[in-house]
Amino acid sequence: MIFIGIDAAKDKHDCFIISSDGEVLYDVFTISNTLDGFNDLFCKVKSVSPDLSKTKVGLEATGHYSYNLLGFLL
Repeated sequence: MIFIGIDAAKDKHDCFIISSDGEVLYDVFTISNTLDGFNDLFCKVKSVSPDLSKTKVGLEATGHYSYNLLGFLL
């Protein structure tokens, strides 16, 4: 299982990817709150977990700032 933590903000999102064994797969990195940023996150996730059914995402609820990313992920 892969876990992704995301701290959402107006212009950028800070992300962290870890395995269920506690192995850091991607230390904290920042993506822009744009389609390019979302695609960057998706590429990183696919590189460590080709099977997306084994991936969990925790997204901080910060009002409307996370809506675009949430829509992309769903």
